[in-house]
Amino acid sequence: MAKTDYAALAPRLLEQVGGEANISSMSHCATRMRFVLKDESKAATESIKELEGVVTVVPAGGQYQVIIGNDVPVLYEELGRITALGQQDEAPQGPGGNFLDRAIALVSALINPLIWTMAGAGLIKATLALAATLHWTGADSTTYTILNAAGDSVFYYLPIVLAISAARRFKANEITSVAIAGALVYPSIVDLASAAHVTFLGIPVIMANYTSSLLPVIVAVWVQGLLEHWLKRVLPGTIRNFTMPMIVLAVMVPLTLLTIGPVMTWLSSSISGGVQWLFVHVPWLGGAVMGAMWQVFVIFGIHWGLVPIMLADLKDPGFSLMMAPLFAAVLAQSAAMLGVMIRTRNAKLRRLAGPAALSGLLAGITEPGIYGVNLPLKRPFVYGCVGGAVGGAVAAVASGATSVFVFPSIIGLSALLGHGNVALVFIGIAVAVVISLTLTLALGFTEPAEPAEAKAQEAPGAAEDDTVPAEPTTAACAPAVGTAMPLEKVADPVFSSGALGSGVGILPTEGRVVAPVAGTVVTAMDSGHAYGIKTDDGVEVLIHVGLDTVNLKGEGFSPRVSAGQRVDRGDPLVDVDLAAVREAGYDPTIILVVTNTASLTAVVPVVDGEVTTSTTVIEIDH
Repeated sequence: MAKTDYAALAPRLLEQVGGEANISSMSHCATRMRFVLKDESKAATESIKELEGVVTVVPAGGQYQVIIGNDVPVLYEELGRITALGQQDEAPQGPGGNFLDRAIALVSALINPLIWTMAGAGLIKATLALAATLHWTGADSTTYTILNAAGDSVFYYLPIVLAISAARRFKANEITSVAIAGALVYPSIVDLASAAHVTFLGIPVIMANYTSSLLPVIVAVWVQGLLEHWLKRVLPGTIRNFTMPMIVLAVMVPLTLLTIGPVMTWLSSSISGGVQWLFVHVPWLGGAVMGAMWQVFVIFGIHWGLVPIMLADLKDPGFSLMMAPLFAAVLAQSAAMLGVMIRTRNAKLRRLAGPAALSGLLAGITEPGIYGVNLPLKRPFVYGCVGGAVGGAVAAVASGATSVFVFPSIIGLSALLGHGNVALVFIGIAVAVVISLTLTLALGFTEPAEPAEAKAQEAPGAAEDDTVPAEPTTAACAPAVGTAMPLEKVADPVFSSGALGSGVGILPTEGRVVAPVAGTVVTAMDSGHAYGIKTDDGVEVLIHVGLDTVNLKGEGFSPRVSAGQRVDRGDPLVDVDLAAVREAGYDPTIILVVTNTASLTAVVPVVDGEVTTSTTVIEIDH
């Protein structure tokens, strides 16, 4: 498969989401670009789904999520180059939506910057636990101490790390936020957690150990941001620079220890305790729900609301019972992808399912396979949920748990050592994999349709057919009667820039749009406004009828072909009501571009005013 050109994808995606002006904030996680859009209706979702390098689009959790895969950081970097958005980790304003949407979006924004570091550090601790169990190193050795510090520091000093992302989110001074968080984990303050009687100015202080905590520092930085905003208005500019940090630190550290810390610690402990109760008293139910629904939670972004609970469990009681069933959930879905790869006869699907299964099994990254394989096929996703439910229930009954944060994967299995009946936990995970894989292989799924030329190649007797090699495509004719114009004059920056390839624009005078070349229709948008044709000798053309006409949702378009259909030059593609397009406020200009221009020797637009469907408008040299 050709490597995606993310430098070319970035401007196309930016345009399709409504431009930089429509983006409040931009971030990314393991596999997704996460946009908070001012107006989601301006995003051309269907067009985005068709972009090379985009798996699918999922608006969820108050965010417009574009699924890319493991290379999403590359795309994020390219978007950062062409916008000012890459200069901020997150906008201070949260997205709209209901309370749950806003809460999930907030948690996602705060934890996303930390997640990879925590996952890497967690793997170090899990590997160290395995090494100690196998007596490769002793827990009292200096080597163990050094590596344990490398793996444990981000969790021990989590308040400090969180203070940075929270300060960016709430527009507070980052250094001051770090100082507040640092006070919470200051050695003498940590020592006071075990003291019998602590007061501040005679006021009793309920002390707690704030190392590895989440909620206290998040709320503290939020209040800090409000306080700083007020102080900026009331303090004279001549003394503001040094008096504001002094006042903020003098107020926020005691305030956090007196009120925010104890309240948030109680809240966190209550939520964590409730989850612990479920997994202790009805473990099969908790495990089955987590195993079956975890990937559903991921799809809708709800999983971000559960991550803080897991992290709170890792602090107290020191392990998370919630995480063991997740191994069953993730590996079961990955096994379903593997089953799809083995069973399918669709070469394109096989190429997608194989790497997706490997990503899920080894790294715990399932989004590319979920959105690109299991969900579109439906049944494999259900099989994965069934396997995850059974395996998760077994793992929970076995009291499986992790003492570190890791991505559920084969590599992270060592994190399960030392808690519960480890053998039974592993059996539960294996059962999840076997059930999911077996159901996928035995019950199968509905194969996606293949292009006509692929079917012809696989048809019986095709090998014996003495076909004449296809003649090279040397020209593309106008797809409609009208006036041809250079692509640079088209009022669409994506097309006019040539990012999608060389071509021409046609201002049509008739609504009949025909195939400019002979070949197979590989793309036929449901909205009827865009068609992709691939010739037998590999030339790929795009016929895009009108600008932003995807928003018409098919109104005024009467498609005449579907994907997989063979067409000859001049065969009708779609009939368009040009008057309706214009009345709706859209430009009816038809775009014709050769999308694989870079792989051809020459693609030369021929623009000569008035054209008919027999007029050559692009000359092609292989």
